[in-house]
Amino acid sequence: MATKKHGVIYIGVTSEMKHRVFQHKESLIPGFTQKYKVHMLVYFEEYADIRDAIVREKQLKKWNRAWKIRLIEKMNPDWKDLYFEL
Repeated sequence: MATKKHGVIYIGVTSEMKHRVFQHKESLIPGFTQKYKVHMLVYFEEYADIRDAIVREKQLKKWNRAWKIRLIEKMNPDWKDLYFEL
């Protein structure tokens, strides 16, 4: 999730993506995304097993910012909000 193109980037994991993104968009959950108004779904990956998703989340959180931006722009060069396409 992000605030805007090249803005704040948030990485998380969930088993209920539409519901969780809605919570972020509406600032329903206190914390990082509420504080920094991180409301756009700009990239996602889907996994059949939550354990695999958690491993990937931890991997991405260790990446530097430039790598994260390249990953997002490979799938979503215009940083479109993908929530409405779910």
